[in-house]
Amino acid sequence: MERASPAAGKLNAGGRGAGDGLGLGLGLGHGPAAGAQPRAAAAGCAEPGELIGRALDFKSEGAQCYKDKKFREAIGKYHRALLELKALLLLLSQEPAGQRPPAAAAAAAGLSEEQRQAVEAIEVDCYNSLAACLLQAELVNYERVKEYCLKVLQKEGENFKALYRSGVAFYHLGDFNKALYYLKEARSRQPTDTNVIRYIQLTEMKLSRCSQREKEAL
Repeated sequence: MERASPAAGKLNAGGRGAGDGLGLGLGLGHGPAAGAQPRAAAAGCAEPGELIGRALDFKSEGAQCYKDKKFREAIGKYHRALLELKALLLLLSQEPAGQRPPAAAAAAAGLSEEQRQAVEAIEVDCYNSLAACLLQAELVNYERVKEYCLKVLQKEGENFKALYRSGVAFYHLGDFNKALYYLKEARSRQPTDTNVIRYIQLTEMKLSRCSQREKEAL
C-alpha cells in the first residue's frame, strides 16, 4: 500500500448507473461490518423490495458518512448495502417458490425492470464509493481500488470516475501502460479534467523513463 494521492481523492464518491442484469460481483475482499451477517441470514423472511430498500438505506448512510469524512464508517455501510444485494441474489436463485405464498413466490421469481435498474445502480454506486473511500486513506490499498473500479467498469464501461480511478490505481501499482489506457479513456469523457491531465502527464513521464532505461541497458 502507498500514501494517498490527493488528486485521486478529489472526485465525489459514487456515480449513478443502471443496467439490465442481476450479475452481482459480490466477492468482497473485506469481512462484513458487525451485524451485517444477521441481516443477510434473515433474507429468507424478506421480500425483494425490502432488501433493495435496506440496501438503499445503507448506501445513503454511507454517502452521509463520506460527506462527514467518516471514511471507515462509510466503508462499513457500503459493504452492508452490498450484503443486502447478495441476500437478494440468494433469495431469487435458491429459494423454492413452492414454499412461499403465490404472491411472494411470483415476486421471488424475478425483479421488475425498475428493480433491476435499482440493483445495478446501487452496486455501481457502492463500488465507486468504496474506491473513493480507500483513496482517502493515509496508506492507500491501490490493488483494492483497482478491483472495485474494474467491477464498476464491468457494469458501466464508460463510467468516468471508475476509468479515472482505475488509471490512478494502475499508475501507483506500476503498470503504466494500463494506467495510460484508462486515463486516456477518462480524458475522452471529460477532456478538461485537470486531475486526469496531470496523471496522464505523470504516466507518460514514467513510460519515457522506462523506455530510456531499456535503451541504455542494450
